[in-house]
Amino acid sequence: MTVRVGVIGGGQLARMMIAPAVELGLDIRVLAEDEGMSAQLAATAVGDYRDLETVRAFASDVDVITFDHEHVPQEVLRALVADGAQVHPGPDALQYAQDKLVMRARLAELGVPQPDWAPVRDADELQRFIDEHGGGAVVKTPRGGYDGKGVRVVRSGAEAADWFDAAAGEALLVEELVSFRRELAQQIARRPSGDMVAYPVVETVQRDGVCAEVIAPAPDATDRLVDVAEQIGRRIAEGIGVTGMLAVELFETDDERILVNELAMRPHNSGHWSQDGAVTGQFEQHLRAVADLPLGGTEPRQPWTVMINILGGPQDGTLAERFAPAMQEHPEAKIHTYGKAPRPGRKVGHVNVSGDDLDDVVYTARAAASLFL
Repeated sequence: MTVRVGVIGGGQLARMMIAPAVELGLDIRVLAEDEGMSAQLAATAVGDYRDLETVRAFASDVDVITFDHEHVPQEVLRALVADGAQVHPGPDALQYAQDKLVMRARLAELGVPQPDWAPVRDADELQRFIDEHGGGAVVKTPRGGYDGKGVRVVRSGAEAADWFDAAAGEALLVEELVSFRRELAQQIARRPSGDMVAYPVVETVQRDGVCAEVIAPAPDATDRLVDVAEQIGRRIAEGIGVTGMLAVELFETDDERILVNELAMRPHNSGHWSQDGAVTGQFEQHLRAVADLPLGGTEPRQPWTVMINILGGPQDGTLAERFAPAMQEHPEAKIHTYGKAPRPGRKVGHVNVSGDDLDDVVYTARAAASLFL
């Protein structure tokens, strides 16, 4: 009998699950927030993912629920589990991607290396942390931030006064301002049975708080770095009981530590390279994992794959009209777009290029992506 997989959220991550679902013989269905979203090809329902009855109705017609994002409220998730629905990842795991303070506390319990951190409720508490950590810190809203939103580097407690006012007594998260040489990401896939596989650790390049480029595998990665990153990923995946894809964003510090920055429990921008560069792409792997099917190989198909995000899109014309020139000039490039209208800073697609020479691969990927701007 065909397994029916329901995806809550109609964004580009759900969109990119559609093709592998068809190839795996799965029946994929999407609860989209609005008409015309990226995953509209599989949108069987449109509604508010925060409304229990809407989500309950959607869940009643599928065998397993998974997600395009981490924003479904805990009370909705726990009601589905109480109804007997298969939810992967479940609420007990997702809480650590939904609330950064909860995440930090759990990672501390697991003994995972991370920046020094604390909950702070006013400017005075924040100032004390800053004074104890070299005169600077990173303040984050515990819930809802992504792509650079909800993150602020501060040198005084007063710089977060507006956030404390908005928090109305709830704590913000403050972290030490880490001196790092680069950012990395480690992906793990885990089935409900507990089986796990790890992808190669990759280097991510952020611009204005948004992932711009990914190099897979991370260049100049020592055996120690590769081993430590994978151990961290596996410890977290098992320790929080995640099912599906887990992305662990990491700092490689100037003093050669590997520290956990943030978590995502779904396919992630840092894994888009795997669509074309790994034996099993992250979207297929996520579906395998949540359906409790055998996991696929994670080995790179070629020595290097580089992913470049298309941010904003063309100022004139459409993305569609850029395909033919890009394919003509760079036939080795794999182009993925999200069905989104161009808008400054918006992720509207990405380009993957694989090959033997890293410099050539980086040049070609950047050149191909630039033709969509």
